[in-house]
Amino acid sequence: MGHWQDKAACLDADPKLFFPSKGETVAFAQNYCEVCPVRLSCLIFAIENHIDHGIWGGHSERSRRKIKKRGEFIA
Repeated sequence: MGHWQDKAACLDADPKLFFPSKGETVAFAQNYCEVCPVRLSCLIFAIENHIDHGIWGGHSERSRRKIKKRGEFIA
């Protein structure tokens, strides 16, 4: 890991929180993201790298697709 990841609020969290199984809540992951100082960097990383799974920057896969589709993010 380097640069922005070293400052992530989730650095010591269980990664399973950010990759919930179908039907599991994403609220625990989003609680970390809500207070994270690098939330936007994390979201941008996921979108730029076409990451299709998990919670990144407080957003689910579906949410990231909507952001990209609406043109809110231009890679």
